[in-house]
Amino acid sequence: MTTSLTVFRVLRDRNAGLYLTAVVVSGFGTSALWLASGVWVKDMTGSDGLAALCMLAMWAPTLAGPALGTLADRFPRKPLLITLDLGLAALLLTLLTVDSPGRLWLLFAVLLVYGAAGAVHDAAESALVAAVVGVDLLGDFNGLRMTATEGMKLVAPLTGAGLYAACGGPAVACLDAVSFVLAAGVCGLLRVREERPAPSGAGWWRETAAGVRHLWGHPGLRPLVGAGGATMLLAALSSTTVYAVVDRLGHSPAYTGVLYAAQGAGSVTAGLLAGPALRRLGARRFAAAGIALTGVAAAARAVPWDPSALASGAAIGLGLPCVLIAALTAVQRETPGPLLGRATATAHTLMFTPNVLGLAAGAGLVASAGPGLLLPLYGTALLGTAAVLLRQRADSAARTAARSPSDANPA
Repeated sequence: MTTSLTVFRVLRDRNAGLYLTAVVVSGFGTSALWLASGVWVKDMTGSDGLAALCMLAMWAPTLAGPALGTLADRFPRKPLLITLDLGLAALLLTLLTVDSPGRLWLLFAVLLVYGAAGAVHDAAESALVAAVVGVDLLGDFNGLRMTATEGMKLVAPLTGAGLYAACGGPAVACLDAVSFVLAAGVCGLLRVREERPAPSGAGWWRETAAGVRHLWGHPGLRPLVGAGGATMLLAALSSTTVYAVVDRLGHSPAYTGVLYAAQGAGSVTAGLLAGPALRRLGARRFAAAGIALTGVAAAARAVPWDPSALASGAAIGLGLPCVLIAALTAVQRETPGPLLGRATATAHTLMFTPNVLGLAAGAGLVASAGPGLLLPLYGTALLGTAAVLLRQRADSAARTAARSPSDANPA
């Protein structure tokens, strides 16, 4: 009942409802292109390695997140988001010319720019949301945003695959372009007053460093973001065992779609519960509970039994988003507006870059050791991450309690 009431409160907020609509629309196109681009390259070249480079091209700009996020603090956020959406729509139309392996360089170039624009977009979005959504609704909004994003991942890839099979890659690119145009239109309806940020005169790298220093020097944000990065690393390592898990269950590789669907359903549920859980538990306990649940589920996936594999998939989907939602909400609440774009982009880099590293390392580890050995190790490490996060919270509380009135005001 409480969850339904908070969801209604968010959707009743005009700006929050509009922005969630924009997230759903643009997320649908992005998820469709994410799958179709790899299939497109595979069909043209027959190379699994080149197909995998599509995902790398989209993720690589995350490494430059802090510097890219500085753009989000140099311009008014609403016009910047609209410009990025329309610019990406125009850029995607260039993919209509990709009709032979010799033109695939254009696809990779577009995906690289797509990823860079996405890093700026996410930073500006976080700052704009913090300005237009009430502080008490930020956790609920971020949870619903997660629900919308994960919900699109359940539907859009199948739509993209079907459209690709029927009409080819350029048709999927057009679909994504249309989604960005619609998202720009919805974003234009937001009611927000923004002043152009005053030039700091500090230079690009000093501005970027200011955002990094704020995030890493904040005693409440650093542990959450660090735990998020460790969790994403271990979750990525765990995810590389999925085909080996399916093989142990005696199914064809297509069964991985069933496991991912169960995980997606768990993530949708996590987004709906996030706001009330954040208010009840606080950011660190909410994050630690999600990390611990992910750890238990990762270890349980080692059991070669269908019900266990499905349940663990749903539990991973339920637990994994918790630390991401908690960390992002904390960054929005604890960061001054002029720094928020850079701080958000830095948090994204620290939390999502380990995901790429984990995928690369996990692919090598699973080739030399089976999931029966690796998954319990990954699960144990996740439980240790949750324990460290809770211990840091306890130590912080103890230090606060140890300060006497005479220490605070040495008369």
